[in-house]
Amino acid sequence: MAHNNLSSVAEFMLMGFTDHPNLEIPLFLVFLSFYLITLLGNMGMVILIRVDAQLHTPMYFFLSHLALLDACYTSVITPQILATLASGKTVISYARCAAQFFFFTVCAATECFLLAVMAYDRYVAISNPLLYTVAMKPRICWSLVVGAYVCGVSGSILRTTCTFSLSFCEDNHINFFFCDL
Repeated sequence: MAHNNLSSVAEFMLMGFTDHPNLEIPLFLVFLSFYLITLLGNMGMVILIRVDAQLHTPMYFFLSHLALLDACYTSVITPQILATLASGKTVISYARCAAQFFFFTVCAATECFLLAVMAYDRYVAISNPLLYTVAMKPRICWSLVVGAYVCGVSGSILRTTCTFSLSFCEDNHINFFFCDL
């Protein structure tokens, strides 16, 4: 009669930050400065593209969404690193890890789809320059961006569900859990 392993994981330990506690404050300041520069640069680009009428073209529309995704991408990981460095607490709950993994993969997958959309935009601009404004109307651009977000979110739901599901090695009755940080 086989017995199932009913153990569960409640939290994960973050490794690598506790090796040199004397570097926590300098690392915190370095990560914080990079984070603020990244946010200011990306959000500045989004605001500039929205404000300047000359930049209301499909290419800059897609570029503003890419900058927004990069700001979100950075905001998923960096605050946890800053909190770990500031508090010295090197554990993360299972639910928080799963949420961070989900939002990280949403940003990564959506960025990949958005880059494909941007490549398609450049293809249309190069192959049919005279018909470019007809082919890339605002409605089409919005549809492509929404499609990139929908594909990114749906793929992330699948990846997160598969990553954090139970009973991964049924023959050995072992449950594997991992967190990709």
